[in-house]
Amino acid sequence: MDDRRRPFDIDAELYPFEDHWMDIGGARFHYLDEGEGVPVLLLHGNPTWSFLYRDVITALRGEARLIAPDYPGFGMSAAPEDYGYTPAEHAAGVRTLVNHLGLEDLVIVVQDWGGPIGMDIATRNPGRVAGLTILNTWAWPADAFSWFFSVAMGGPWGPWLQQQRNFFATTLMERSIRRPDRKRPEILAAYRAPFPTPESRRGTYVFPREIRTARAWLQGIEGKLGLLADKPVELVWAMKDPAFGREKVIARWHRHFPGAPVDRIEDAGHYLQEDAPDRVVAGIRRVLARTSESNRAHP
Repeated sequence: MDDRRRPFDIDAELYPFEDHWMDIGGARFHYLDEGEGVPVLLLHGNPTWSFLYRDVITALRGEARLIAPDYPGFGMSAAPEDYGYTPAEHAAGVRTLVNHLGLEDLVIVVQDWGGPIGMDIATRNPGRVAGLTILNTWAWPADAFSWFFSVAMGGPWGPWLQQQRNFFATTLMERSIRRPDRKRPEILAAYRAPFPTPESRRGTYVFPREIRTARAWLQGIEGKLGLLADKPVELVWAMKDPAFGREKVIARWHRHFPGAPVDRIEDAGHYLQEDAPDRVVAGIRRVLARTSESNRAHP
């Protein structure tokens, strides 16, 4: 089998991008690399993949270089048999990709599990990071709400819900997108396509489990966020997100990045890249502008 062939078909009008592939630790990484200029790393969560950022990439590829990887077991990336699907493993793989591509002065865009993954990458090499756009995510040990969500989705019932019922990629995904025009069959099918079998869905179960079991890893990331305090940071926040659409979550980000501007989107849900891609694009543009100003001030 050609290991550079797409594992599933997708509408070219929805996803009009060139595929790139790299073997990392036995995993076959798929990623997009569109445009030229300042590199912007776009990190997804569960159960999404680079498809989530399609409108962002289309809007910005004339202004920047957009890199959007799929984690092993998600999107078009394939995981080896011994892969654990943990966020720490995903972060290590993306870090290898960043090093391979030689990305410097990097703007990192994070959402859902992309938050801890991206902040792990950023805090390990803060000198490589030019700015951050943070979308409905976290980077610290679970609060009570997240802990109960983890038990419900990644506890004893998790394997049945995620691997047998494909709950995240079907029921939860559709419920979490608020715009009716973003629930068209071809869009929802693109989110289901990477998970045709119970075994292919393992990663969607591990993610919610790791909210509890990766506590030490998450604690370590939060403890190093101060290394990024001098970076331009923008928060773009969907307020109809039951997971993160709370002022309490925004306030915790402000502990680490005091004064970071927040664009609150009152009618967007968890997957704000679907509900309000224009606002996400605007947030990234603001960070790109601020990094450019910073470079001019400190040549």
